[in-house]
Amino acid sequence: MNAAEQATNLQLASKIATLVNLFKQQFPDARADLKPWRNDPETAQWLDPDSIDIGFHLPGWSPRYQSRSILVQVRLLPTAEASDRRLLGIDAVGLSHVGEQWRLSTIADWQIRGPKLPAEDVSDRLKQFCRQTFDLFNAGDSQLSA
Repeated sequence: MNAAEQATNLQLASKIATLVNLFKQQFPDARADLKPWRNDPETAQWLDPDSIDIGFHLPGWSPRYQSRSILVQVRLLPTAEASDRRLLGIDAVGLSHVGEQWRLSTIADWQIRGPKLPAEDVSDRLKQFCRQTFDLFNAGDSQLSA
C-alpha cells in the first residue's frame, strides 16, 4: 500500500520519514515517491494493506545499479494496534525501462537475484538499509531519534 496512505498516526508517519532518510543516507541521489501505485480499481486489488510501499527514483540508469528505480515494500505483521507495527521483512526490486532487473527479499535468504545484478557496493548498501529498517521497526521507538 502506498506509504502516503499508511501514515495514519504520528508514530507510523515518523517511521516512514525515517525510512526515507535511511534510504537517502545510502543513496543520496534517490528521490522518494510515497505513492508508487496508481489509485484505480485494477491496482487496488493487488495492494497489500500490511505493507508500506515507497518508490525511489535514481537520476538515470546506471550500470552499477542496473536500474532506474527501486521499489521498496516494507512488509508488516498484521496487528490490532496500528501504532505498534512490527516488521516481517523487506522486498526491494530494481526496475529499468524493460522491467524488473533484480530482487532482494529479506523474508528469504537476503540474496539479490535477477538477470542483471547491481554492483557489490550497491548490494551492500541496500542490505545495510534493510538492517537499519529492521532496527527502526523492531527495536522500539528509540531508533526514531537516531
